[in-house]
Amino acid sequence: MDLKASLGVSASGLRAQSLRMRVIAENLANQDSVATTPGGDPYRRRVASFQAEVDRNTGATGVKLTGIQTDKSNFTRVYQPGHPAADGEGYVLKPNVNGLVEAADMKSAQRSYEANLNAIEAAKSLTMRTIDLLK
Repeated sequence: MDLKASLGVSASGLRAQSLRMRVIAENLANQDSVATTPGGDPYRRRVASFQAEVDRNTGATGVKLTGIQTDKSNFTRVYQPGHPAADGEGYVLKPNVNGLVEAADMKSAQRSYEANLNAIEAAKSLTMRTIDLLK
C-alpha cells in the first residue's frame, strides 16, 4: 500500500471516529432530557453506523458513514407525579441513554482516533526518513 492510500484509510478512520464522538457527546448531553409535554417521549439515544468502502483511485478500503439510527430500546419509567412531563399515572419517561455505556463507547472512539493519528504520524515519519536518505 502506498503512502497516499494509507493516509486515506487513516483519514477516513479519523472522520468516522470524530463523528462517532460527536454522537456520543450528544447522547451524554441529553441523558437527563425528558419530554416537554405530559406523557411525551424523551430524548432517544442515537448510534452512528459505518461500513467499509473501497476507494477506486487507490484501491484502499476506508470507512463510510451509513447513517445515524435511533436506539429502539425501551425508556425507563420513573414515578414522579408532580413532574410537568408526568403522564396520567404519574410516571415520567427517562431517555434510554446509559452513561456508563456511552463513556465506554467514548473511550473506544478516542482510542481508535488516536490509533489513526499514530498511523498518519508513522507514515509521515517514514516519508521524512526516505527523503533524508535520498539527500
